[in-house]
Amino acid sequence: MKLKIKKNDTVRVITGEDKGKEGKVIEVIAKDARVIVEGVNIISKHVKPNAKNPQGGIVKKEAPIHISNVMFLNGGKTTKIGRKLEGDKIVRYAKNSGEVIK
Repeated sequence: MKLKIKKNDTVRVITGEDKGKEGKVIEVIAKDARVIVEGVNIISKHVKPNAKNPQGGIVKKEAPIHISNVMFLNGGKTTKIGRKLEGDKIVRYAKNSGEVIK
């Protein structure tokens, strides 16, 4: 399955507990069709002491959310993303404005 959201895209959550929040995509997990968005879906994880965190304790971190729950932001407005052939390359474009993304 080809995903249209990529790492470093700015997205808005359109449904769920964090509806309306915006953030940058940190990671895309293609096999599960999930994304990790900066500052969205924060969970508390209990960690044992280790070399990286000698104290241990509770760590707040972002958890993945399904890709269908986020929408690409283009100029402050959400938009669908299309793919088209431009020359000999396939490029992503914003469907509401028609402009090519990156």
